[in-house]
Amino acid sequence: MTEVIGPFRKSSHSQAETNCVEVAPTSAQGRAVRDSKQHADGPLLIVSRESWAAFLRQIR
Repeated sequence: MTEVIGPFRKSSHSQAETNCVEVAPTSAQGRAVRDSKQHADGPLLIVSRESWAAFLRQIR
């Protein structure tokens, strides 16, 4: 099972917004993504290191 190993962070571009996602590193060197409104109660989307890198390449 993949664990979240770091703090969740929200983009600095969405400071006042409530419709955001937060991202944290995982033990498998991937990322965990969650809805910022749900915090610990909501589901996590676990993304592999390779998939996260591909996502970042597409949005930059």
